[in-house]
Amino acid sequence: MKTIPPKKKQWTLIILLFTSVINLSQAQQSKNFIDQAYLETSAKIDTLIQPDEIFLNIMLKEQDERNKISIEKLESKMLKELRSLGIDIEKQLKVAHLSSNFKKYFLKQKDIMKNKSYELKLSDANTAGNVLVSLENIGISNTRLQSTKYSKEKELKLELRSKAIKQALKQAQSLVQPLNQNIRKAIHITDQSNSYNHYNRRQPMMAKMAMAAPMQDESLNNPQIEFKPIKIEMTVNVK
Repeated sequence: MKTIPPKKKQWTLIILLFTSVINLSQAQQSKNFIDQAYLETSAKIDTLIQPDEIFLNIMLKEQDERNKISIEKLESKMLKELRSLGIDIEKQLKVAHLSSNFKKYFLKQKDIMKNKSYELKLSDANTAGNVLVSLENIGISNTRLQSTKYSKEKELKLELRSKAIKQALKQAQSLVQPLNQNIRKAIHITDQSNSYNHYNRRQPMMAKMAMAAPMQDESLNNPQIEFKPIKIEMTVNVK
């Protein structure tokens, strides 16, 4: 039968004692959380913000006609038009997808027709409206709204969290004031955030915009357009 050296036995007892203290402390904290009296309240803060990152999808399609325009010519016309609007092609435009009817060519022996789509990043609705009209004028009408975002959404959510916590504190104080009681430290906090973006990718871009004013004939070349704002919502629950 092996004997445990005194030093090793001493360290084993210390480790066991330390583990027991930790377990007891955790159990006591859990018991205290359950047993102590607390007030629970929740508060919700929301705001509407205009998007400053607008992503458009532009689709170029070769037409199945005798005098069809090639993808290369359409692309050249599009790039020239976008540059004339002050858009940085290298930074704001990228190819999203390229395809062709290569399989159908072998079945029907027709010309190979190519499709090419692009993602264009813009920062305001007026520029998006000008892009829409300019591309329409050169025969490119398949433009859709892909998504809208707010670049400082994380910072805004932190600000809304703080406001929601302050609102929850006011609510708690108003509840205990008639009882001549005081609010002490928060013992448990949870939060939840939501962002609501009102757009539908499957519908044309113009259907995704809300006009700031009725568009008159003389303003067709300079449409005043606003996107529906993004709703950002923050809810906190405090004990």
